[in-house]
Amino acid sequence: MAMKRTDKNPTQLRQEAEAQLARVSKTKLKQCPDEELLHELQVHQIELEMQNEALRQSQIELEESRDRYVDFYDFAPVGYLTLNHEGMIDEINLTGATLLGVERNKLLRRRFTHFVATKDRDHWHRDFLNVLTHDEPLTCELVLQREDGPRFFAQLDCRLLRKDGKEPVVRAVLTDITGHKRVEETLREQEEFFRMITENVDDFIAVLDLKGRRLYNSPSYAKLFGNTEAMKGTDSFAEIHPDDREHLERIFKETVQSGIGHRTEFRFVLPNGDIRHMESCGGLIKNSQGKASRVVVVSHDITARKQAEDEIRNLAFYDELTKLPNRRLLNDRLEHTMAASKRNGLYGVLMFLDLDNFKPLNDKHGHDVGDLLLIEVAKRLTSCVREVDTVARFGGDEFVVMLSELDKDKAESATQASIVAEKIRTALAEPYVLKIQHEGQAKTSIEHHCTSSIGLALFIKNEASAEDIIKWADMAMYQGKEAGGNQIRFYDDANT
Repeated sequence: MAMKRTDKNPTQLRQEAEAQLARVSKTKLKQCPDEELLHELQVHQIELEMQNEALRQSQIELEESRDRYVDFYDFAPVGYLTLNHEGMIDEINLTGATLLGVERNKLLRRRFTHFVATKDRDHWHRDFLNVLTHDEPLTCELVLQREDGPRFFAQLDCRLLRKDGKEPVVRAVLTDITGHKRVEETLREQEEFFRMITENVDDFIAVLDLKGRRLYNSPSYAKLFGNTEAMKGTDSFAEIHPDDREHLERIFKETVQSGIGHRTEFRFVLPNGDIRHMESCGGLIKNSQGKASRVVVVSHDITARKQAEDEIRNLAFYDELTKLPNRRLLNDRLEHTMAASKRNGLYGVLMFLDLDNFKPLNDKHGHDVGDLLLIEVAKRLTSCVREVDTVARFGGDEFVVMLSELDKDKAESATQASIVAEKIRTALAEPYVLKIQHEGQAKTSIEHHCTSSIGLALFIKNEASAEDIIKWADMAMYQGKEAGGNQIRFYDDANT
């Protein structure tokens, strides 16, 4: 069994040798004369044997250490090499030789430049000279050419080493970074792909942090808010219409918490005050640990669609000339008012109006002038009622006014309706000054007098149908017209 190496002073070594000699020669010493010289020689011999054993053990440990160093050096995951001041390879480990594709013994005294791709050789010469000249650590990236295979991307970490009386050498660590470069190239391609998409689509793409601050906005945002760089770090909810902001913030938080995007509509308020209608959907981006990282929001400008929808709605429910509700919308509102009357017990009234002196204007000056009169009539009617009331064009020169939520008492409701009807009759009887211009002629003005006949029908709850209420008001209106016009008449079923 090999002895472990220990550092002992001469006294300790002498004591151990004496003890060992005593154990080995105990019986023998009792039989032999005690000769001091012989004893000293025996002790000295034992000391030498112990020293030799310790020296042998040290040699074994040194060899083991060297073997470990050689293993670490040769089989390290990176290449180690030493270059002399001329750039020749003095030393290289097995990993380095493998990376260069040459047996190690065939690499010694070869110039490292031989393995550098032609396009990078000037770069390498400058870097190597800088290391020798400035004695500063250097890291560079090169494309290297294997002798037995394809090129690869390498990183060299170089440091100058000086030894007394010898030329300086450069120690270098050689790392294959081809994998990293491929990942970087893939990322660059993805970023370029993403950039091409975001810069060439009309949609608005935004990347937000988990608090809604802007990290990125596609160039399309410049059409709305100008410089997109200035938007970085700003609150993405700042430009949302106040009426939509709370709803949008709630949806954003739900997306972050659940990871599920929601499609929604909202309005942007632009710096000049204009409103843009947007439709958007958000998506959650998670990091490599699966935790929420960012939110991507893709929005589309639907302002034109909203305007088209409004236009279609206006065509469906509003009179194109006067912009008043048409017969379809009137029926809908009358049904709602009747339902409300059933709940609150309040009377409503429907007025049917017909202009008394409209046809002569059309016959004399044409339909364009008649249209100007109808537009003015619509304005006067609207000014005589509340916002909750309805003024509609029934057709031709016929108009309907509906007053809701009058009173629970029928007589009081009739009184209130009479006051409004008289206000309307007086307003419509005022002279009309209409400005007309025929092609090729100067603009002129004409004055026209036109009164109205007004029929009123009170209603409550749903005691009658909407069709009946309109018919009753129409009948009352004709009674006023037959009485000479410019009259107000209430429908009285007792007289029908």
